[in-house]
Amino acid sequence: MSNWRRLCSALILLAVCMHAEAGADVRERLSLDRGWLFHLGDVVQPPILGHEESYGNAKAGSAAGAAGNEFDDSDWRKLDLPHDWAVEGPFDPKANVAQGYRPRGIGWYRRYLRVDAADRGKHFELQFDAIATHATVWVNGNVVTRNWSGYNASYIDITPYLRYGDALNTIAVRADAEAMEGWWYEGAGMYRHAWLVKRSPVHIATDGVHATPRAGKGKSWSIPVEVTLNNSGKQAADVTVEVTVFDPAGKQVAQRTAAARVGVLATSTVQLPVAIDNPALWSLEKTNLYRVATRVLQGGEQQDELTLHTGFRSIRFDAAQGFFLNGVHVKLQGVCIHQDHAGVGVAVPDSVWEYRLRRLKELGVNAIRFSHNAPAAEVLDLVDRMGFVVMDENRNFNPSPDYMKQLEWMVKRDRHHPGVVLWSVFNEEPVQATEVGYEMVRRMSAAVKALDDTRPVTAAMNGGFLTELNVSHAVDVVGANYQVPDYDKYHKAYPDKPFTSSEDTSAFMTRGEFKTVKEKNLIASYDDDAAKWGNTHRDAWEAIATRPYVAGGFVWTGFDYRGEPTPNEWPSVSSVFGIMDLNGFPKNAYYIHQVQWIKDKPLIHIAPHWNWSGSEGKEIRVMVMANVERIKLLLNGRALGEQQVDPFRMNYFNVAYAPGKLEAIGYRGGQEVARTAVETTGAAVALELVPDRAQLAGDGRDAMPITVRALDAQGRAVPLADAQVTFAVTGGGRSIGHGNGDPNSHEDEKGATRRLFNGLAQLIVQTNYDGKDAVTVVASAPGLVAARVTIPVKPVAAQPYVAEADAPLTFVRSWRIAPDSDTRPDPVQQLAGFDMNTWGWGSPPMVAKAGGKFHLYRSSFTPRKNLADGSGRLRFASIRGKAEVWLNGVLLGKKDGYAPGALDLPLPAGAGKRELNVIVEAEPGQGSGIDGNVTIER
Repeated sequence: MSNWRRLCSALILLAVCMHAEAGADVRERLSLDRGWLFHLGDVVQPPILGHEESYGNAKAGSAAGAAGNEFDDSDWRKLDLPHDWAVEGPFDPKANVAQGYRPRGIGWYRRYLRVDAADRGKHFELQFDAIATHATVWVNGNVVTRNWSGYNASYIDITPYLRYGDALNTIAVRADAEAMEGWWYEGAGMYRHAWLVKRSPVHIATDGVHATPRAGKGKSWSIPVEVTLNNSGKQAADVTVEVTVFDPAGKQVAQRTAAARVGVLATSTVQLPVAIDNPALWSLEKTNLYRVATRVLQGGEQQDELTLHTGFRSIRFDAAQGFFLNGVHVKLQGVCIHQDHAGVGVAVPDSVWEYRLRRLKELGVNAIRFSHNAPAAEVLDLVDRMGFVVMDENRNFNPSPDYMKQLEWMVKRDRHHPGVVLWSVFNEEPVQATEVGYEMVRRMSAAVKALDDTRPVTAAMNGGFLTELNVSHAVDVVGANYQVPDYDKYHKAYPDKPFTSSEDTSAFMTRGEFKTVKEKNLIASYDDDAAKWGNTHRDAWEAIATRPYVAGGFVWTGFDYRGEPTPNEWPSVSSVFGIMDLNGFPKNAYYIHQVQWIKDKPLIHIAPHWNWSGSEGKEIRVMVMANVERIKLLLNGRALGEQQVDPFRMNYFNVAYAPGKLEAIGYRGGQEVARTAVETTGAAVALELVPDRAQLAGDGRDAMPITVRALDAQGRAVPLADAQVTFAVTGGGRSIGHGNGDPNSHEDEKGATRRLFNGLAQLIVQTNYDGKDAVTVVASAPGLVAARVTIPVKPVAAQPYVAEADAPLTFVRSWRIAPDSDTRPDPVQQLAGFDMNTWGWGSPPMVAKAGGKFHLYRSSFTPRKNLADGSGRLRFASIRGKAEVWLNGVLLGKKDGYAPGALDLPLPAGAGKRELNVIVEAEPGQGSGIDGNVTIER
């Protein structure tokens, strides 16, 4: 394994820890990914008609249906996050072409949460990193947030709503994926991580540490740290805030403290600037990261701690010469990427993101535009450590309050990342050439600058920047999508305005295809085909590379993605724009850009494959891609010709086909420095499995792509193999999906089989939680020798997580309480539906002080299906006083003694809602009532 690959493997284990972790004694950030219940489709409740139902519906904690506390979810599917339900479903030719013909719809998630009584008084926050698309979240029947984007996180203070001990809490999420934000595949559901954060009452607010370094004079730098504190406690707090900075080697290099006072249910901001002399700079090659640790102390005791990583680097966009990093000119060799991957949709494991970024690094990419939305937090952690610069892009162009919050969230979360060098406020908006667009961007840019003025603001414009008043007048760096004919016009008109291509190319290739077959929606990979608004890979890069004032470019796209199958429609279900396919397998575009972007080692590639049976003697177009001076082509040892390398156009030969070996040799200074070849293979005889890495981490999160291919009798990969492969995964892991890069494939990405497409497929395996056993994968296909691989699993400490809390019971929580009486009341007396005041309201414990002799309590419940068959029990944890329990007008049982005690009664079989009435008789002079949970359970 190479040192680079070892580094990247280690990054997989580190990625989740980069965001903010702290001492477990004061702050716990616990994974909430495990143990969710899921229902596909909406859960529609009947209309509310009655007096009592209408009154109750309007009260806190009274959400009905799947949002409510006691909803019967016993037959819902159990799963772990991240989860994308759209990728699990079938393709539908009537569905939206832009979404890849994947029906989306509405889905519900529920989870139960037990909070220990010892944690009472702490601050609890739910964090959902993203939910596609519009989401409503309830906690214990209370709406706690509504979110209007599938790309931003929700931070929810749930402290006021919590129950403690055995009285479980219910979290319900309705994900409306019928709503669309983009014109590409967006997935559906809770597709990023979920967290529960426990903190002391006085704590650092989420994303509340602003630690973006600034350059001073000479080699002096500062980090003007700003810390936002919150106090959910019952008393004002006087605290000390301490910031400590550690260099990449872990050595402390600065510390600063300041006093602060935080009022009750208030926030306070503390400024703690720290000076750093001659820091190790972050760059694309040396990703030096400094650790900023912030502590909050009260009375000398630590209350909270938060750690983040940042880097010292200078950036500059120059109108004449482009982009500079640490004073060194860097041409942005960028790609745009969406967030879906073969087999898993948008629910991409962190380790698969590492694989994707590593493939980009090997290609020569140094810049990424996450289009058109903020990426997962873990991805930016990887970006910082692997060495990319980033255009961080806002999704919704709208300065109204709801949408401005999304932009501000992105900036607050991401501003400490040294890799982020541009904030983009939009992509291709119709009002970009108007005063309206200018005014909207002016406001959004101001909001960005108020939070971070160290980076320029851009917007990806696909025209309109030559009008009298337009968006380009409100940004720091002009971003142009595809406007190659206007590059020079704009620079001449505005020579002092920095300029970059924010999106370019939009060329078409189907991986492994070298003949265009329109009726099959297959496009050859010679880089001849591009969208009418775009350019080929070669043309687009030449336009950028030959203009010093263009800072660089971002190819559309680094990877194929689901949806937007331009220029095709059904049966095509994914794009063909990518430099790589959905799996990260390279197309010819990969090698075109690799030889253009990597200069420090000689490279040479040749296309197409050399399996052209039936075309003997016919001319085959051969494309050679190299970064050397001259190339020579040979067929079966016979020289076919030499050419000087064209660094922009590449080199082409027409070769009469004959089976054998086609070789390309690269020369510098007359010396051979690189050689490659393609060979005619025999028929496929065996399968091969090639794991991406040497081992997996047994944490239930680590996932690994495995390349699947067919070999001939000499062990050579067969480029046209199309066998149907069946997978079996055993041991300490499981399959989470597969793909083959065929944009026209409608195979089940979660099933047991996948056909090879032009010789390749990819299986993704993920370890089980607390995994120790190796993962064994067997791939078989008719007529081929099966392949088997065993991947070692390294036991690792489990990421702290919230234990699953199954709810095989029903809590009876909402009660009406009759006025005290000295005479035994009628247990089945009727209360008018419109009478909301004669009887009181309550939930256990309900204990009356000494007074009236009798108390009458009434409630209703609908037991879960698995408890309504006669096997359920009605359990009172404690009743103080004698008691009669009546169910649907029939006496169910009694408690004969006054002393506090439990009561356990059989629940008769039956469907539907039950009415429960309880009479409690008080011991003279003593308090009495229901003073414990009332549950239906086995």
